[in-house]
Amino acid sequence: MKHVSPLPAYLVKRYRGWKATSFAENRAWYRHLADEGQHPRAMIISCCDSRVHVTAIFGADQGEFFIHRNIANLVPPYEPDGNQHGTSAAVEYAVTALKVAHILVVGHSNCGGVKGCLDMCSGHAPELEQKSSFVGRWMDILRPGYERVQDIEDLEDRRKALEKEAVLVSLDNLMTFPFVKQAVEEGKLTLHGLWNDIGEGGVSEYIPEDKVFRPV
Repeated sequence: MKHVSPLPAYLVKRYRGWKATSFAENRAWYRHLADEGQHPRAMIISCCDSRVHVTAIFGADQGEFFIHRNIANLVPPYEPDGNQHGTSAAVEYAVTALKVAHILVVGHSNCGGVKGCLDMCSGHAPELEQKSSFVGRWMDILRPGYERVQDIEDLEDRRKALEKEAVLVSLDNLMTFPFVKQAVEEGKLTLHGLWNDIGEGGVSEYIPEDKVFRPV
């Protein structure tokens, strides 16, 4: 495979530093994880955005979270149509195989995917309307959320509201998966919606009784 290149030197240096320090100091724990398999208590669905570091936010170690990342932390509705569904497969594995007790959907401020949806749905990003746009077709999942916030006049407020809609749409879609719905109804699984303010380090959670996000 002539198109594959060696790792950049800075990544090699960082790996060797990790192997000589963090790994060496916790060798027994890593061996335990390797031998005993993973038993995470929670699944986290978050954005691909490099600024969102969920393990750091919650102070988590290896083995604590089953993490799936995609553009704008979206979960599609349950559609077993024979196509490839990375997010749906991750949810299925987390719930049916790993038996996680919690699923956290984590949105965040200044989300590029959400901004793309906002631009697309308001007619300012025709390139995302193309059938060949993977991002555009993925952001179609968020169109119901856009319809709920499209009348907000202030653009910044509308974008922030849509970021939170990305969390709510995903939570609604999770309940369309039969195995998720069953686990929730049996009290074996809880769903949680969070929004991370990157610049302020804040985390807000969705309170369904009041239909608002409140600081944790």
